[in-house]
Amino acid sequence: MAKNQSNFVCNSCGSVTNKWSGKCEACGEWNTIVEENSSLGSTNPGLKKSRGKGNEIEFFAISDETELKPRMDTGVEELNRVLGGGLVKGSATLLGGEPGIGKSTILLQAAALMSKSGYETLYITGEESVAQVSLRAKRLGLEKSSVKLAAATNVEEILASLKKTKTDLVIIDSIQTMFLPAVESSPGTVTQVRFAAHELISAAKKLDIALILVGHVTKDGQIAGPRVLEHMVDCVLYFEGEKGYNFRVVRAVKNRFGPAGEIGVFEMKESGLEQVTNPSSLFISGRQGNVSGSVIFAGMEGSRPLLVEVQALVSPSFMASPRRAVVGWDTNRLAMIVAVLQTRCRLKLHDKEIYLNIAGGIKINEPAVDLAVAAAIISAVNDIPINAETIIFGEVGLSGEVRPVSRITARLKEGQKLGFKYAFTPETKEKSAGIESFEINQLSKLISFLK
Repeated sequence: MAKNQSNFVCNSCGSVTNKWSGKCEACGEWNTIVEENSSLGSTNPGLKKSRGKGNEIEFFAISDETELKPRMDTGVEELNRVLGGGLVKGSATLLGGEPGIGKSTILLQAAALMSKSGYETLYITGEESVAQVSLRAKRLGLEKSSVKLAAATNVEEILASLKKTKTDLVIIDSIQTMFLPAVESSPGTVTQVRFAAHELISAAKKLDIALILVGHVTKDGQIAGPRVLEHMVDCVLYFEGEKGYNFRVVRAVKNRFGPAGEIGVFEMKESGLEQVTNPSSLFISGRQGNVSGSVIFAGMEGSRPLLVEVQALVSPSFMASPRRAVVGWDTNRLAMIVAVLQTRCRLKLHDKEIYLNIAGGIKINEPAVDLAVAAAIISAVNDIPINAETIIFGEVGLSGEVRPVSRITARLKEGQKLGFKYAFTPETKEKSAGIESFEINQLSKLISFLK
């Protein structure tokens, strides 16, 4: 008889060790490590001892022609953009987001629209009753859709039902509530999430069903459960948004059937989530002209150019360590820009408090925002407004140089479309008619322009 072997898994981050400890060395959480039986002959599915030799697998030439599976239109243009054109049959998609952000709402709306297009859709909830989901559908005006609802958490029962039901799309809300009776762990633990997701994804690919899994997120904004969950699925989407704003952003961080980094913008209203087809005009709509520290940044989110307002406030500080506060951007990146302005441009900021805000509740991760942030700080510290018809973008290096960025023409065209006449850009050969560009190769040159 095989000797039982045990591993210890962290319920918070999924790291595996060979002994128990009170604190996880990987993520630093306390009392999250549990024992997991990983021996051959255990009750876990997929770990039973083999009784014979495995069958040979078939190999194919890379030049063999393969048939591309048609896309399934979700009926939501912004969601189609993020998915790369729509859902693919046999694919698995993971949608994560904070509680109350609108994950269930957007999926219920998409399921209803797809059912009207003739797709068979199933919505399986493990957190609510069927009556609760029906009430939400009525509030959204979707009570006449042909979406089939079910409340279940047992994965074996779900799989048995899928094999007998003809369907095109299955939504599981959420994966943390699913469990396999054969796995000796509580629902929501790393072991249960991993095995439940594996069984559901395998069944979806075998039955040629599009599968969407809803996932909770941790306090750090990462999807709860083992990290391997994001590797198992074909597409990982994050639903982002600040509680004080009505805007919601769906961002693709992984997509095997399309480009990663695409975003879809929505606005939360009483009737549900509505698409925002021109987010640039929405994010800069509340801007007030002739105010120091306000700059329009022309960024790229995937293949979409996006204009957002960068706001900076610089005030005297009487503390030994002046405060640096950031909303919507990386704090470490701000510290780098401030250091470059002080060292390379001789700008006195050591005794100043600096507050930076990306207006509209959107988060920016692109290095091209460096120049816009630097311009906003320079404008704020000198109390000189920047022309309201100007857009700014460019990456800043440690020596104070301004580096080129991608898709310059697309950024300039977006600014021109919304009525902007001037632009501060890195040195480039790309041009856009109708907008006057001032090429900046050093931050010191930008300061001379803004005086």
